Amino acid sequence: MKSAEETLRPLLLLGLQGDGTAYAAFLAQASAYLRGYLRRRLARWPDDVEDVTQEALLAVHNQRDTWRRTEPLTPWLHAIARYKLIDALRARSAREAVLLPLDEDADEAMGEADPHAGEARRDVRVLLASLPDRFRVPIECVKLEGLSVAETSARTGMSASAVKVGVHRGLRLLARRMREPTP
Repeated sequence: MKSAEETLRPLLLLGLQGDGTAYAAFLAQASAYLRGYLRRRLARWPDDVEDVTQEALLAVHNQRDTWRRTEPLTPWLHAIARYKLIDALRARSAREAVLLPLDEDADEAMGEADPHAGEARRDVRVLLASLPDRFRVPIECVKLEGLSVAETSARTGMSASAVKVGVHRGLRLLARRMREPTP
């Protein structure tokens, strides 16, 4: 029985030389190989295995010219799959995060668990309200609602760069204001 390295490497080498049949075989076998690799790591979320596998295959295809032919292939495949896995887990984490709204109902819900939670939320509301919209809106969307930069960009009409800059500068301004002594 051949190892994945012995099976996949020659197919990719032929594919890089223009052999379409060999490249198609490489993608099919790499798909099965990566699916197994990811299935073990996504055991809690089996529905995500195929999506992450396809993302990894797309990255392999797009980055195939970056593989150094003198180096082993499977560590390169693992690295790509690992990065795609991390991206998927980050996205899942953002989707599953339990974010309490900054409203009075949340104050009541948190009242028994933490008596200072209501005050903290009011302080956050006051601090956020003091920011210009170009900082406040990206922070609310990305940090409080858990939206991605792309989703925030689509919602607000701001460019992705403007959203990132707004979050960064807004948080820096908030930190500076929090360090200032209160009158």
